Formats: sequence, structure tokens, C-alpha cells
Amino acid sequence: MVMERSPSAFEEMSEEDLRQQYLVQLNGRFEGQATGETFNHAGKTDILIRVQDRNIFIAECKFWRGEKLFLAAVDQILSYLSWRDTKAAIVLFNRQKTFSAVLDKVRQAMEAHPQKKRGPSVEGETRFRYVLGNPRDPSREIILTVLAFDVPAAEAKS
Repeated sequence: MVMERSPSAFEEMSEEDLRQQYLVQLNGRFEGQATGETFNHAGKTDILIRVQDRNIFIAECKFWRGEKLFLAAVDQILSYLSWRDTKAAIVLFNRQKTFSAVLDKVRQAMEAHPQKKRGPSVEGETRFRYVLGNPRDPSREIILTVLAFDVPAAEAKS
């Protein structure tokens, strides 16, 4: 919401810069236990919160660049989850003109994902929760939440 209320503060930020904004807030809440670009299972995830030696939140931050790359991001985060990891998120930033169309495409893309079992549970206009099977153990369920944010693009200055 802050991005939508103060757009000029975010319009030129990269994916990494936006991730840092989230890490600042998460570390305030989780007392420094949120890390960025942290190795987990088979790769480095953008955001990882570990409490008492358990991963409680694993997320990838991505700009919307179409359905194919969105599904690749879902596969990417699934590859970063160990058998014990059951909660993950895609934090999706949109700089397109038509945010509503992007939200529709996210839902359409997830319908086609081979690991999708159930969902979405719609938890707000821009928050969708899905139940997926772990690719290495399909009976092990993973809750994947897609959190979408409309981030303004930098306007040409005259």
C-alpha cells in the first residue's frame, strides 16, 4: 500500500531495492531474522525468515514480465524449498499500465501450473493463496501465496 500511496519514492527502484524495503520492515517485526539472498535447499531465495532454526517465510521478488516468466518464478521458489518448508510466497511487482489484467493473468497462469492442487483462496484484491504439491514429493503440500503490488514506473522528466 505504501508504494501506491507514495509512488514517487518507489518509481525508480529495482527489484533488489524493493526487496530491501521489505527486509527493513520484516527485520523490525522479526528482530533481525529476515535475510536477503540467502541459500536454502537448492538456491538463494530473495527473502528468508528463520525463527528457532525453522524457516517460517521464504519469498521470491519478481517484476511482472508475462505468464511464462511468472511460472518460471514459481518453479524457482519450489526448487528452493526443502521437504520441511511448507510456506512460500511470490512478491510480484507490476509496472504495467493495466494492473487488473496482470492479476487476471496471474490467476490464469496458476491454473496451468502442474503442481497446483487447490486455490486460489482470494485474501484481498491482490493476494492469492494456492496449495501446491512439492515437486519431489507430491503428497507434501506447500502453501504458495502470491502478493501483487502495483509499483509506478518512472515517468519521463521534462
